[in-house]
Amino acid sequence: MSDVKQLSRSIAGLTVVVTGAASGMGRATAHVFAGEGAKVAVTDFDGDGANRVASEIAERGGVAQAWTLDVADRTAIDTVVGDVAAQFGALDIIVNNAGISVRVAIDDPTYDEAWGHALAVMLTAHQRIIRSALPYLRRSQCPRIVNIASTEALGATALHSPYSAAKAGVTGLTRSLAVELGREGITVNCICPGPIRTAITDRIPEEHKTIYAKRRTALGRYGFPEEVAHMTLSLCLPAASFLTGAVIPVDGGLMARNA
Repeated sequence: MSDVKQLSRSIAGLTVVVTGAASGMGRATAHVFAGEGAKVAVTDFDGDGANRVASEIAERGGVAQAWTLDVADRTAIDTVVGDVAAQFGALDIIVNNAGISVRVAIDDPTYDEAWGHALAVMLTAHQRIIRSALPYLRRSQCPRIVNIASTEALGATALHSPYSAAKAGVTGLTRSLAVELGREGITVNCICPGPIRTAITDRIPEEHKTIYAKRRTALGRYGFPEEVAHMTLSLCLPAASFLTGAVIPVDGGLMARNA
C-alpha cells in the first residue's frame, strides 16, 4: 500500500490579488489570506478604502499593499497586475471579487447603461485580469483563480437581470477556463455567495433580513463575509490541486431549500 501523500495546506509566501478589497467579502478575504501568511495586493476603485485595509493588515503583522484599481479600465488592470508582480516578485492567486449592485427594470430608459456597466465590472473585468495575470500564474507553483459570482447566477430576482446575467457569465467563464488551463495546473473555481452581511445588504432593515433568512435559508441567518473568505482560501490551498471548474454556493443552504 502506498503512503498517504502529504499535501500542503499553507499559502505562506504566496502573492494574491484581491479586487474589490476595500470592504465586505473582499476586505475579509484580504485579511484571511494575510493571516495565513500570504502577501496581499489590496485593490479597489476606492483607493482610500484599499489603503485602510492594507494598513489594518500591516498593523496585525501581515504583508499587504494597496492599489487603486477601476476594473472596468483595461489599461489600469495591466498596470496594476504588472506592479503587483514587480513589487512582490510573483503572482500566484487571483480573487476576482469586485462587484456592484444593479437594480433596473427591463423597460427602464437607463437599462442599456446599467447592462453595460454590470458586465464591464462583473464579467469582462474578470477575463481581463486573468489574461493579464496569466504569464505570472504560469510561473507559479500554486496557480489559483477564484471568481466570485452569486446565487443570482443560479436563481434570479426580479429587476436584477443585468446583475444575474453578469454573474451567470462568471460561472460559464469559470468552467471554460478550468478546462482550457487545466493541463497547465492552473485551477479556476467559482463561489456563489448567498445573503451575506455587506455594505450592500446593510441597506436592508434588520427585521427584513431576519424574515428572509428564516424563510429562504437552511441555516436561518445571513452569512458573514469571513465565511465566504474561508471558502475562497480553501480553493487556493496547494492541497486543492485536483479541484477545478467548481461552482460552489456559500449561501446557508439557500439553493438547497425547496420551500
